[in-house]
Amino acid sequence: MKAAAANAASSGHSRPISDRLTETRDFGANPGNLRMLSYAPPELTPSPGLVVVLHGCTQTAAGYDHGSGWSTLAERYGFVVLFPEQQEANNPKRCFNWFQTGDTERDRGEVASIRQMVERAIRDHGIDRKRVFVTGLSAGGAMTAALLATYPDVFAGGAIIAGLPYRSAASVPEAFEAMFQGQEKPAEAWGNLVRNASHHRGPWPKVSIWHGSADATVKPMNAGEIVKQWTNVHGVSVHPSRSEIVDGYPRRVWTNESGEDVIEEYVITGMAHGTPLATGNGENHYGAAGPFLLEVGISSSYHAAKFMGLTAHAVSKKASVSPKAVSIQPVPPPQQKASPRAKPSATLGPDIGDVITKALKAAGLMR
Repeated sequence: MKAAAANAASSGHSRPISDRLTETRDFGANPGNLRMLSYAPPELTPSPGLVVVLHGCTQTAAGYDHGSGWSTLAERYGFVVLFPEQQEANNPKRCFNWFQTGDTERDRGEVASIRQMVERAIRDHGIDRKRVFVTGLSAGGAMTAALLATYPDVFAGGAIIAGLPYRSAASVPEAFEAMFQGQEKPAEAWGNLVRNASHHRGPWPKVSIWHGSADATVKPMNAGEIVKQWTNVHGVSVHPSRSEIVDGYPRRVWTNESGEDVIEEYVITGMAHGTPLATGNGENHYGAAGPFLLEVGISSSYHAAKFMGLTAHAVSKKASVSPKAVSIQPVPPPQQKASPRAKPSATLGPDIGDVITKALKAAGLMR
């Protein structure tokens, strides 16, 4: 198996990619107080697909796009990408609030804002409603799980990268416990949390799960619990239908009664916390390595897009993208949510930053 460690970001040539994204301000009531940024390539397929991409803590939409390569994939295969961006008024570290019930229940808070963004993108670009997907890293991965659970009628599938099961936490202390220790539940208990999140009763979104075996920030057992949650929702065995090696890493696949692959899981051997990348000029290489964007020889963005059915027909040759580094900071644990329209107040309680620092030191992630 390949060793998996973060490489330094490449130094580069030509233009940065950060200017690709365009902000849309008028997309709805926006109860979660998020920003909407997106990229629609010049050439789109008829009734194109849409991928919602969620960054990790302290990251920006443009920075995560540059690192993960999603807009380059969109340009090559003719679909639209939507990048919700967190604001410091909601969370001092710009984490999506995946552990707050007010942001992870249908038609409330941040998930409702993202749903409104999706509707605006559908109208603007003639998106095929049957081809709307979501993906995210870390806090963005946990929020991906929340969106799949709360809006299974909207999302046809998603890719959860270094994330956690839906409703694995409902407070800051529970979030730390879920991340650093993991939380084990019976498959049916996990599945009931998804089924109770909406009135939807199927068909359910397909799910791609990615996790590093050496992740010390979100314990790898969370990937197994996500598998338990979604195999139960889909009504398939917890045992995979088949196992294989892809680009040197193990992939397990679960198939439903119709023969459709509905769940896949990649365990990236030796990889720490981050998004798996294959960078460079290879056929299926995308993005640029950096903190928590890890060069390991496999592109999670490409393979997730393939699992979503978005790579069947290319509309252009692979775009030439500058690997010039965009500042992307480490992804810390989640923060407590402040008022959606105001900066956090020091009078609301203990210094959350100090709590985070102590927790990181206790976990051996900081000196």
